[in-house]
Amino acid sequence: MRPTTTPRTAIRGSRRSVLLTTALAAAAALLTPATAHAAPACETSPTASPVQVAHVPDWAESIAVDERGRMFVTAYFSGRVYRIDAPGTDPVPLTGNIGANGGIVVRPDGQLLVGTGNDLGHSLTGDVLPVSKLLLVDPDSGTVSTYASGLGGIDGVALAPDGTVYTTTVGGRNIGRVTPDGRVDPAWAHVLMPNGIAVSPDGTQVYVVQTTVAPALYSIPADDPAHPRRWITTGPADILGLPDGLTLDSRGRPLIATHAAGQIWRAEGGSLCAVQSGMYLSTQITYGHGDHGFSAGKLYRSGVDGRIYEIPAGADPAGRRP
Repeated sequence: MRPTTTPRTAIRGSRRSVLLTTALAAAAALLTPATAHAAPACETSPTASPVQVAHVPDWAESIAVDERGRMFVTAYFSGRVYRIDAPGTDPVPLTGNIGANGGIVVRPDGQLLVGTGNDLGHSLTGDVLPVSKLLLVDPDSGTVSTYASGLGGIDGVALAPDGTVYTTTVGGRNIGRVTPDGRVDPAWAHVLMPNGIAVSPDGTQVYVVQTTVAPALYSIPADDPAHPRRWITTGPADILGLPDGLTLDSRGRPLIATHAAGQIWRAEGGSLCAVQSGMYLSTQITYGHGDHGFSAGKLYRSGVDGRIYEIPAGADPAGRRP
């Protein structure tokens, strides 16, 4: 089943991080035999291999690209926002530790909205103690201010056309909402274990990835949040796939990054196929923008290993960015 509108994508240092990244990679390797057949290859996927285009020294939780083709990355352990001006260039720490370990989106004015509180403690308690913040970050100076507070631990962040912001808390069930006039509702809708999130261009539908226990993609009417619809359901083999970040292409097809399945899924006609396989511990995917740098139509993937890849199989000349 496909949506009736063409969705707009949203839409998440130190020695300790290296050790944990290594441990997670080993765990994913152990899970691989049970999940490698999670989805068949998409018939139209080209054979070009992923190409590494950047690397941040941390768990890269979420990525977004602005009008100038610059990529911004939230770093899970250091809590920083990095800016990468073009593929192949070194990442620049745009901020210090501001707790920027959640999702990130670019507003129409170029400012960044960044989620905080995407850690185990805030994720597990976010539904009952919503104390996390959305931060507003200047993409050039790194100046930080609080945009909204009183949300559950923020993993996914999505921006609607009218300026409404939606957030997810992966360890709970609440979907948060912040209206353009600053009203905060930390429990606007409910989906168990919500993660990746995106909004249709007309703002009428909010799409949410359920990571576990039964991975799925939900569609939530913006004017009827009490009735989420289970839009696409994964198969029994996908229970350990751990789908994470979400974006949508120009045809309205969801693309989903996965941790343990090692695939980037695409929804076609109500079922899933794999645009790319062998990409374990992926956290987010996004399309580029502009005519240079991380340019329009190219699909990029971030991961726990801090590596950013271009995924040629997901290229979409008319693709949109968050």
